[in-house]
Amino acid sequence: MTKSIKIGDKIIGGARPVAIQSMTNTKTHDVEETVAQILELEDHGCEIIRVAVPDKEAALALPKIKERIHIPLIADIHFDPELALLAIENGADKIRINPGNLKDDDIERIIKKAQEYKIPIRIGVNSGTLEKEILEKYGRVTPEGLVESLEKKIKLFEEKGFDDIVLSVKSSNVRDTIEVNRLIAKRFPYPIHLGVTEAGLKEDAVIKSALAFGGLLNDGIGDTIRVSITGNPVEEVEAAKKILKFLNLKNSGPELISCPTCGRTEIDLIGLAEKVQKLLETTDKDIKVAVMGCVVNGPGEAKEADIGVAGGKGKAVIFKKGEVIKSVEESQILEALKEEIESLSTTHHLKGSGFAAVQLCGRSAQGRPPTFDCPDQGPG
Repeated sequence: MTKSIKIGDKIIGGARPVAIQSMTNTKTHDVEETVAQILELEDHGCEIIRVAVPDKEAALALPKIKERIHIPLIADIHFDPELALLAIENGADKIRINPGNLKDDDIERIIKKAQEYKIPIRIGVNSGTLEKEILEKYGRVTPEGLVESLEKKIKLFEEKGFDDIVLSVKSSNVRDTIEVNRLIAKRFPYPIHLGVTEAGLKEDAVIKSALAFGGLLNDGIGDTIRVSITGNPVEEVEAAKKILKFLNLKNSGPELISCPTCGRTEIDLIGLAEKVQKLLETTDKDIKVAVMGCVVNGPGEAKEADIGVAGGKGKAVIFKKGEVIKSVEESQILEALKEEIESLSTTHHLKGSGFAAVQLCGRSAQGRPPTFDCPDQGPG
């Protein structure tokens, strides 16, 4: 269990839930645009936000931004220690620095200022700032080298009596990201921020992040996460929510899962999946809904679902927890699902799986015999 760290009114670490972070891509000095983006990110589930502070104008904008948002504000600093000091003085709830870009005496000034204002510091280490002697020792950038570099930085902070620290060591390599964070978790007691740097456009970034975060989070490693995407930061938050949801680490509304179609499929399965996804966007209920491509195994294979549909030729059956409740025409599937979803109470959802899953499947389930042959012959 890691040390608990307070960031504004948010506490991370310890046994607390993993927090979702993102970073604005606006010009921070443009208060209106930056606030608008942060508020949109809040609406989508962002819990901690980071903004770039590349100049004095950006640092001085922090108070105006902070007074209009509702989540902790982190100032991202790179090379200029004066900007770090200014950001702290102007209300940043946490600052992020890469000590490899700063002189030791400047780091000491930043530590002193952070102690005065009682805010934490996130220590970032990456391949670009690895010390020459460490590179020579390992021959290339390695997880072991990154951890050795991080340890030097941590000692500097600890020697100054500062332990409100969050650690972040990133790589664009998924395997290295996994390994370095496992090493960090074994060696240091501080909260860890997970991220894959330079992850790319949405599809690649989400896949890389899911691969890197999955095993780590499942083993209890990671206190905050950011899915770095070259694009709209809202997509980062949505992807992070799904990763946490699929690991049963966060309840965040309905979920759509789908499997490949097969030769038994008699309905427009792809079209139905797309329509159901749109339908689920209208609810925030933590339910589990299953949409199966055929009735051969549908209700049985998805019996853990709160509500489900299994398609046949021109018809479908609606079922709850694997029990068929009625048969409907194909044109009535969405309306029937909507009615059943609306009828499910909040209490019911919370007692269920904690999320909604829409499963489209036309494959048999471990050779089990069909419950019934088709919607016409099934119950209801």
